[in-house]
Amino acid sequence: MNKASILKKILILVLILAVPGFLYYLLTAKGKNRYKPLAVFGPKVVAKTGHKFHGKYIPDTIYHTIPDFKLTDQEGKPVTLATLKGKIFVVNFFYTNCPTVCQTINKNMSWLVGTYYKNKMVYFLTITVDPEHDTQAVLNKYQQTFKPESNRWLMCSGDTSSVYNFARNGLFVNAAKAGNDFIYSDNFVLIDQEHRIRGYYRAAVTPEVNRLNDEIKVLIAEELRKVDKALY
Repeated sequence: MNKASILKKILILVLILAVPGFLYYLLTAKGKNRYKPLAVFGPKVVAKTGHKFHGKYIPDTIYHTIPDFKLTDQEGKPVTLATLKGKIFVVNFFYTNCPTVCQTINKNMSWLVGTYYKNKMVYFLTITVDPEHDTQAVLNKYQQTFKPESNRWLMCSGDTSSVYNFARNGLFVNAAKAGNDFIYSDNFVLIDQEHRIRGYYRAAVTPEVNRLNDEIKVLIAEELRKVDKALY
């Protein structure tokens, strides 16, 4: 092995070790936040409990969390909220026979999958709105056209009534059948480790996908802060 090759491997190792610390630095300086937290979407309820901050009593807020679901992925494995326990994940809807926009959206999803292929904290969930046609075999074949770099991209189907209900009442996006056509959201939806909605992004628009990429990193860094606090 030549000297250049050794130096290259050392540099890669340093970068891998440095990234978590760098993300943490972006979030804190002298114990204070250095960033604006992501919003939490959905209905909110003021709790009967509260906490004090600088001597002032502040009521706690109960945020909307997404409901459980029962899906089957492209390998025939069951997928529920428990499958994604403790994970950050991105959700989108599509169907394999849709026009070119689905191809663009899932190409962008594939790019995100490749970006986070080493990070076991991040998952990706793509749900068909046409399960009658999009069987396990169809979904598997379709996904392979993107040559996914990670097995954490779950391409799923489920009963239409539960899928449509999950989209509308869980994620607050469209998913329905209208005659022989399908109505579905063209958004990516970002879910945090507490199953709260943290962002919506137009999945076919490059700047929006880049914003999602940045905000996934913010959630990762938030979790690093929680771990850091738990150690002291």
